[in-house]
Amino acid sequence: MPAPQRRLSFDVGHHVGDTVMTNRPDTQNQRFAIVAKALLKNPAVTLGSKGEKGFGSSALQLNDKIFAMLSSNGQFVVKLPKERVDSLIASGNGERFDPGHGRLMKQWLAIEPTSDANWLALAREAMEFVGSKN
Repeated sequence: MPAPQRRLSFDVGHHVGDTVMTNRPDTQNQRFAIVAKALLKNPAVTLGSKGEKGFGSSALQLNDKIFAMLSSNGQFVVKLPKERVDSLIASGNGERFDPGHGRLMKQWLAIEPTSDANWLALAREAMEFVGSKN
């Protein structure tokens, strides 16, 4: 039996009249909610089953392995091959993720909330990467 999925605690869009606008989310939480909503259609993907607080508490996971999350400072963080992270950093699309203890993580890319990067495409890439490691 698959692990129960928590409901999204994020607002998936903002209302304009009777229409929910999701094409221009205003916050990183809204952007992450759009990504989560799309990827949670996959029954192997869960949201935040690692407890209520701390690292990964609201992360997207594939078979209990984190592949995308929001950091405590609002950065979008994905797990990708080191070479891909290096390439994205070199092109100005993020930085290595620092979980707060000063040790940069080689396979984790952190993207600022204001970035124009395609979060959904990166999350799908991260999900494929994490899924290929089984």
